Amino acid sequence: MSDKTPKIEVRVSEIHQVTPEIKRFHFKPVDGSPLPNFSGGAHVVVEMEDGATLRRNPYSLMSRPGDTACYTISVRRDDNGRGGSLFLHGRVRPGDIIRISHPVNLFPPDQRAKKHLLFAGGIGITPFMAMMAQLSDEDRPFELHYAVRSDEHGAYLAHLAERYGRRIHIYRDAKSEAIPLVDLLARQPLGTHLYVCGPGGMIKWVLNTARNEGWPEQNLHNEQFLAPASGKPYEITLAQSGKKAQVGPHQSMLEAIEAAGVDAPYLCRGGACGQCETRVLSCDGTLMHNDHYLSEADKASGTKVMPCVSRFEGRELVLDL
Repeated sequence: MSDKTPKIEVRVSEIHQVTPEIKRFHFKPVDGSPLPNFSGGAHVVVEMEDGATLRRNPYSLMSRPGDTACYTISVRRDDNGRGGSLFLHGRVRPGDIIRISHPVNLFPPDQRAKKHLLFAGGIGITPFMAMMAQLSDEDRPFELHYAVRSDEHGAYLAHLAERYGRRIHIYRDAKSEAIPLVDLLARQPLGTHLYVCGPGGMIKWVLNTARNEGWPEQNLHNEQFLAPASGKPYEITLAQSGKKAQVGPHQSMLEAIEAAGVDAPYLCRGGACGQCETRVLSCDGTLMHNDHYLSEADKASGTKVMPCVSRFEGRELVLDL
């Protein structure tokens, strides 16, 4: 995907307040044609024209796979974020027309799995909404373990309990309830695959515990879209195009490259997929790698960077773009 990739114009058909911090948005195609099919775990990139700033944020699709009449996302308001969630919560209304990307899936259910063990934290429930609908329709065994702050802040608790019954297990921080992770991992049948989505600390805890318990790496799946970090402004030289890009303190390297008129590839815009990986031709300074895609050896080499979330401090940075 890139800036020139065809986008889909959709109309915001409904908006619902799900919790004090989460809103659900329904999108229908403006031209009335069917939307592209997608599978559980897929996301779209939503474009938001916020004054002079064009924001592009990834959000998991939570509607039922196979429903090509409407897409649904849920967005948690982040008062300290970069502005995308505040734009959607504060300025988008039913009837508005926005553009979205075609669906991309970096977090699909593995078809080889004998069972699917799902762990969600907070807004990390969203990709599992579509994934569980797909697994249920395909009659594949799964169970969900969902950590929330409280019933008030737990999105879709009633729906999940009604739809999936005993396959759903809720843990409330307000009641000091904790996921019994080691016990759960110990009693899964051979061939179970594990999926986790939520805060970074939760993802690290679940994956490291599973590794320590002997789970094979190919059975472990996670998704986390990182927000680009803020920092000091700097300049990038783009070798192929002969242009320079000015990166602002609250702007990602990728956003600055796009604003300079250079078409750069991307899929997730959150440091997860590797699509925007770019060759570093010269670096007189320090690259701050904030992604979780490049290996430690790649980061140490100083020859690669993920422009969607990484930053730079120093005198000169030249990229192969």
